[in-house]
Amino acid sequence: MRYLPSWLALLAACAAGQDLSVEEWEPRSTLVVEEHLVPRAKFPVIDVHSHHRSATSPDRLDAIAKEMDALNLAVLVNLSGGYGERLRTTVRNFRGRYADRFAVFANPDFNGIGTPGWPQRAARQLEEDVGAGAQGLKIFKSFGMSIRDPRGERVAVDDPAMDPLFRVCARLNIPVLIHVADPAEFWVAHDSRNERWLELKLRPRRKRSAPPSFDQLIAERDRMLRRHPDVKFILAHMGWQGHDLSKLGKLFDEYPNVHVDIAAVLYELGRIPFSGREFLIRYKDRILFGKDSYAPSEFPYYWRVLETRDEYFEYYRRYHAHWRLYGLGLPDDTLRHIYWKNALRLIPDIDASLFE
Repeated sequence: MRYLPSWLALLAACAAGQDLSVEEWEPRSTLVVEEHLVPRAKFPVIDVHSHHRSATSPDRLDAIAKEMDALNLAVLVNLSGGYGERLRTTVRNFRGRYADRFAVFANPDFNGIGTPGWPQRAARQLEEDVGAGAQGLKIFKSFGMSIRDPRGERVAVDDPAMDPLFRVCARLNIPVLIHVADPAEFWVAHDSRNERWLELKLRPRRKRSAPPSFDQLIAERDRMLRRHPDVKFILAHMGWQGHDLSKLGKLFDEYPNVHVDIAAVLYELGRIPFSGREFLIRYKDRILFGKDSYAPSEFPYYWRVLETRDEYFEYYRRYHAHWRLYGLGLPDDTLRHIYWKNALRLIPDIDASLFE
């Protein structure tokens, strides 16, 4: 084996370090600060944004229930209930085994949207799904971005065809949790100035192009909200406006029926420990806890941001956030609202005794 002189070896090591890609660079912080890990939420939690698309087996549901107990998750809302027979199967599997631990939302059947009679058929289907145990309606982001009518035209978020469906939600007093658009940075140039550069590099299919633009989708969403003041809306992912709380606050002020969940946007709240904290306290009755992908190891990051005043700690998904997070140290009353009170008020048939 051939050995290099020590100075050459050092030079070679330095040169290798210069060849690191941004994906490989994971600097270790030298900051020494107090840590307060929070494996279990301070109060019981309703996670209003979870996805379990397959008919989960009894053994798997038993395992999830044990994981929920350890995290202090009182209720998981499965937003991927489907419609018709699939919805009935989902309700039977989840609520049949754990009636008090799971809630299920229905999803619209967009097949045939834009044809005569579709609005009435969709409304009837939702009524049947609620009768079968659905406790809300979830609309996925394909609505507004990729769903098209028979002519090939994009169906806008504020399309009047949805009005009968929303009237059913108002009459039956069930919430609508709707995902509109994606992060605004998905529409801008994928260059060195883009905050989501790494995510778009690793997942290039997330890159968006107009039409529709981000602003167009948000404008359509707001027109939809304006037309249905009697519907309880929950905007997924803070309506993708967690980076601009002044705009989100104006939305709350204008539309008292609008709420948001914090699913998959912890990285926004965790970098604004001052104004973010003030915002959550001020609008505590409009914000609901949500996680999105179900991964037990990731929930404690949410507890730590919401409950502690820890400084400069890592986020669990680097391509979402290359920055560190800070704790907000929310008051107990605000935590209770975000963790369970708001969801209990908006979603019917959740066992209130779980939160006494």
